[in-house]
Amino acid sequence: MEKYLITCSGIVDLPREYLEKRKIPFICYHIKINGVEYVDDLGKTLTYSEFYKKMDNGCISITSLINQERYIDFFKPYLAEGYDILHIELSSGISGTYNSCRLAQDELLNMFPERKMLVVDSLCASSGYGLLVDTLKDMQEKGATINEAYEFACENRLNIHHWFFSTNLEHYKRGGRITQASYFIGNLLNIYPLLNMDNLGRLIVRKKIHGKKKLFNEMLKRMEELAIDGKNYKGKCFISNSNSIKDAIEIKKMIKERFPNIDGEVLINDIGTTIGSHTGSGTVAIFFFGKKRID
Repeated sequence: MEKYLITCSGIVDLPREYLEKRKIPFICYHIKINGVEYVDDLGKTLTYSEFYKKMDNGCISITSLINQERYIDFFKPYLAEGYDILHIELSSGISGTYNSCRLAQDELLNMFPERKMLVVDSLCASSGYGLLVDTLKDMQEKGATINEAYEFACENRLNIHHWFFSTNLEHYKRGGRITQASYFIGNLLNIYPLLNMDNLGRLIVRKKIHGKKKLFNEMLKRMEELAIDGKNYKGKCFISNSNSIKDAIEIKKMIKERFPNIDGEVLINDIGTTIGSHTGSGTVAIFFFGKKRID
């Protein structure tokens, strides 16, 4: 069997224990909150509850890219140990970090010409990114080669759907995803944006919906329309949330009722501090395999 590692960044928004148990090394992003730097290490240094409490109290969190040098430091020991690497990175549609990783890849392959290192732009984020990594790890454990896993990732990354909403519009306004007028009207009338990720890996507002009940039903309607085999969907489904566990549990209940053949448990994960810096509290997202994203 080939000796290769599947690696990722911490923005897969899967539990730290999951990545450690499945032996998936991950590189951490960093954030600064009111000038103080923290490692986004899946809640170890700064717990999610502490982070969202700071955000809700008006703190400003600034994210930064992983640079080429940090990638080299991350990958170099594994290559030196004789591992090939399949690295899956956050969507280039929302971050420039993928480009830094590719620059590191070029330099590392010059250092280790006998090794193989493949890098995939996931065109995914949060636990959708995590769902892709999870699937590739399953493939590896069933005997897939590094080339087979790489080809699957490239061919199927756009089949992973991301649908999400937020009941807290403050950070969407600050990030420019909604206007000041939309922010004011949304808060006044309980109108919430329903967003997804397009075929270029960018976050797009698709609809504005009045009231949570309609919002939940619209999200599940999109899943029915897009999931493989519709209501007979037999793949995995992940949920991520930013300090919105009650809404996440309600969405999970609805998914299990409408999609009784889902593979395993519907996992509820926390949105980490990097993505949470842009969403703030109040976001819930669902992720599943479906028809290819075409726009």
